[in-house]
Amino acid sequence: MSLDDEKKTLLQIIRKRALFHQPVRLSSGKESSYYVDGKQVTLSSEGSYLIARQIFEIVKKESVDAIGGPTIGADPIVGAVLFLSYLENFPLKGFIVRKEPKKHGMQRYIEGPALKEGSRVAIIDDVVTTGESVLRAARAAEEAGGKVVKVIAIVDRLEGARERLESCGFKFTSLFTKHDLNLSQRL
Repeated sequence: MSLDDEKKTLLQIIRKRALFHQPVRLSSGKESSYYVDGKQVTLSSEGSYLIARQIFEIVKKESVDAIGGPTIGADPIVGAVLFLSYLENFPLKGFIVRKEPKKHGMQRYIEGPALKEGSRVAIIDDVVTTGESVLRAARAAEEAGGKVVKVIAIVDRLEGARERLESCGFKFTSLFTKHDLNLSQRL
């Protein structure tokens, strides 16, 4: 199956398994009439593979050294992309950014292998709304010595994330936007 065909299949899976038409409060505090539960896709074997294929192609073109993002949305994506990167003989390092440093143990804010000074980094997440969590993760990665060259989301809700990230100097891309989800069609 081609990369384009895999992307179409991924979109169908998101529409079928991860899109819920119901009122919810988002992590941004905003109210929404729909919810995209990325974990319904990222924690499935097929979805995990398809997402990893799409993201791996993006990070390979950017010559990325490491990928990471805010816990918990990025956790399964990081694992899937790392696995695929090993199979493709383009091994990447991975990391997860906590909401706050641990209060015990090593008291880390970023978990995973230490970023080398100047490492080319991609920040990933499942769904973005305002971009706050990926922006926090990008800043943490840069404070740890990385250079964020790309921020990638599976779905952009088109509620300001792109504008916010780009105004802070980060290149942003998403695999899909809310327009791709056909929100007018009930599941």
